[in-house]
Amino acid sequence: MSSFEDMGFCKLDTDREQRTGFPEVVFGAGKTTEQIIEIVARLIERHGRAMVTRVTSEVGAELMSHFPDAIYRDISQIFTYGTAERVFPGKVTVLSGGTSDMRVAEEAAITAEWMGCEVERIYDVGVAGIDRLLAYRENIQAANVVIVVAGMEGALVSVVGGLVRRPVIAVPTSVGYGCHFQGLTPLLAMMTSCAAGISVVNIDNGFGAGYNAAIIQQLVAEAKDR
Repeated sequence: MSSFEDMGFCKLDTDREQRTGFPEVVFGAGKTTEQIIEIVARLIERHGRAMVTRVTSEVGAELMSHFPDAIYRDISQIFTYGTAERVFPGKVTVLSGGTSDMRVAEEAAITAEWMGCEVERIYDVGVAGIDRLLAYRENIQAANVVIVVAGMEGALVSVVGGLVRRPVIAVPTSVGYGCHFQGLTPLLAMMTSCAAGISVVNIDNGFGAGYNAAIIQQLVAEAKDR
């Protein structure tokens, strides 16, 4: 049996869940509504669930008319159908520097949740008001994985990296002024952080951060099952 299905306009990776533990996730931007509907239908048939990122509200409404049992979220622009069969032990905590980072933070949180993680959200705790962050210190330190989403100069991740003994995944966002350069400044700052244990994904890539967190949690679960 082939590991993918040739649908003409795409080659759907039907074997991905067997290889990685998670079905293929669809990047919605640039695809037509008809293409997304066809892909989602096949994913549901094959895996019983589906997830599409970067879906506009107009496309989301059309998808919901075809799949009324699904969920579309405006802030994160994510469409999901179905849930994971198991929830991994421990939790993933998602932090954001500011409310303006929420779209990317929610993309990370919903991705991790859909893949089977328990997620705690702690938003608007940037370093400009450090007491806001420190008020949640115990929550953050109790997490298995911490995702830090921040724009501007991206300083939040360095502070968090010095507080925890768990993996920290940094997400630079395109939120900021002038020489912030649409996210390049926090990206470089996060990559050159003096705090150890930090991994950095691409600008605005909340999905990548949520996926990485789920992979870590999957490893923890498999180790406990041995």
